[in-house]
Amino acid sequence: MGLTVPAEPIGPGEISDPSANYMVTKLSALLNWGRTRSLWPMPFGTACCAIEFMATAASRFDIARFGMERQAFSPRQADVLICAGRLPFKLAPVIRRVWDQMPQPKWSISMGACASSGGIFDTYTMVQGIDTIIPVDVYVPGCPPRPEGLLYGILMLQKKISGELVTDTDLRREQGLGPDGLFLPPRQINEVSEPFGNSVHQTRSA
Repeated sequence: MGLTVPAEPIGPGEISDPSANYMVTKLSALLNWGRTRSLWPMPFGTACCAIEFMATAASRFDIARFGMERQAFSPRQADVLICAGRLPFKLAPVIRRVWDQMPQPKWSISMGACASSGGIFDTYTMVQGIDTIIPVDVYVPGCPPRPEGLLYGILMLQKKISGELVTDTDLRREQGLGPDGLFLPPRQINEVSEPFGNSVHQTRSA
């Protein structure tokens, strides 16, 4: 009669076809997937935006959902610099040195209007946008932005990282000052910040 033995039911977690147990993807997609899920932020909080960043890292908003619960207060173990707050010229050499010490690949988030454009502090002592000191990947508007705004900025950064190519060497090239560049070299940053008390060159005995 052509009777056959009925197939045994498939249990949970089992695969009917062993030959289908494989995964195909691009190397760039795999690396970017790992990078977006394991970003280690370097907090650089100088004002009220830092309080909102603390709230983002706390239990209510839980930044750990994005793999960023490990706050890297050492720049050599960080890959995302979050400038939360205004940046005076006194701290400009500091944030540039922190950025230079971070290994590649690295990204930065400008959190708040003061970090992005100087905000309400249109004075001679305040840097009018940190993009004159370091390159910026994502700008988060607000004065200060709520934790939801920073979370949205993190999602935008993850989306940007997902579209990067491993073979693109320009992404990982250190961006110094060129003929038409925007970033100030460290020596010029020191000269500009000297009248305001450059903390980099001061010592406890001075």
